[in-house]
Amino acid sequence: MFQSRFHSLNNLFNRYRRLAALILVPIGLLVSAFAIYDDIQSYTSENSSAYSVSRQMLSEALGGQITQNVFPEKIALPLSKGDDPAEYRVNYTLASDLQNHAEALLRRYKPDYGAIVMMDARTGEILAMTSFEKNNSENDDNLALKSGYPAASVFKVITAAAAVDKAGITPEHRIAFNGGNYTLYKKNVLSDNVNRWTRFITLKEAFAMSINTAFGRLTLESLEPEDLSEYARKFFFNKEIPSDFPVETSSIFVPDEKGYALAQVASGYNRFNTLSPVHGAMIASAIVNEGQIPAPYLVKSIENDQHEVIYSAQPQISGQAISAKSANKVKQMMEQTVLTGTSRKTFRRIVRERQFKEVEMGGKTGHFTGTNPRGRTDWFVGYASDEDSRIAIAAITVNVKYWTVKSSALSEMMFRRYFKNKLEEAKMLSDTDEHDGEAERPARKTARARKHRS
Repeated sequence: MFQSRFHSLNNLFNRYRRLAALILVPIGLLVSAFAIYDDIQSYTSENSSAYSVSRQMLSEALGGQITQNVFPEKIALPLSKGDDPAEYRVNYTLASDLQNHAEALLRRYKPDYGAIVMMDARTGEILAMTSFEKNNSENDDNLALKSGYPAASVFKVITAAAAVDKAGITPEHRIAFNGGNYTLYKKNVLSDNVNRWTRFITLKEAFAMSINTAFGRLTLESLEPEDLSEYARKFFFNKEIPSDFPVETSSIFVPDEKGYALAQVASGYNRFNTLSPVHGAMIASAIVNEGQIPAPYLVKSIENDQHEVIYSAQPQISGQAISAKSANKVKQMMEQTVLTGTSRKTFRRIVRERQFKEVEMGGKTGHFTGTNPRGRTDWFVGYASDEDSRIAIAAITVNVKYWTVKSSALSEMMFRRYFKNKLEEAKMLSDTDEHDGEAERPARKTARARKHRS
């Protein structure tokens, strides 16, 4: 009996041993293959003289001309180490109609300084980028890349993002504050006294109306200095922007302690927070793109003389600034800016027009007197989206004495042009389908008639 059990166990062991061999041997071979492949890749990377085109290479090759508002048709690139640079044709992401429209708007209204940047919020493709300088007939300075402008109340987007993402604040959170809407006095910011003049407002309303004291109180009550620093970095302040063209770094200084200076930073009530138009479009992109910040790029592809594509750009996400849930909350606040807030008059018509009923729009305005260039800075940073598209925009004007156009108006006109083009394309496709259908119907009747005669 014992011997019988031994033979049974032995047979069972042999059976599972063969099964284990069938499983483990292929796994071993696969692991060995990966190891060999890694060795080959390592050797190739160390000994090969060829390398691919990178965005950094393009930035270096294009930088001198893009900063002068020139988009060259060809650029010189060395595609192999040690080779002399050769010329290649550049295909840009710029949409010609949007680019021409942006240039025409700035020429029409002639602000002392102005810039418009529109980008695809999902991919980072720059759809339009132009600038204008009234007293510079050559227009040889690309103001869209400059970061000397005060960020002003656009920085409230960062403060709101930190409040909802870090502190768990909701758009309906109520804030008690004293004082005017657009001032920022120490006695009002630093005091938490509630008296008969105290007003209560939701975060969503404070954002839409850009109330400085409310944002100062929110920051002192719910955030720490390191929170603002953390979210400023997440939104690429004090960080190099990864792109295929050079953009000046936007700067911010956050004090180490709570106080009036922190309230100034949080509400954008100072000249030390600076922002470039390209960066402004990236911030709006993050909000409409579920918290993801796309890396902006201008070069779609590069071709040689035989029209062979040697470089094709691929969208890149630079980082997750805030969660998708938090981005949706900030988006609710930005929507109120155009519905009931500081841009309601500018966007009143477009939000009511039937053809734009499926388009969601939002934004943030900002105003402050800057020194580089000197004048009254006017910002609009925002987005527009429908079922298929998400676009972001940053428009800025700087006026020395008199303003000629609001940046929000420039943005509204750019949104109109983008979605008008889209609607026209959809109509053309619909008309083509109807025409094809009408052409098919007589053919079907003829076929049925022939079949009936037979």
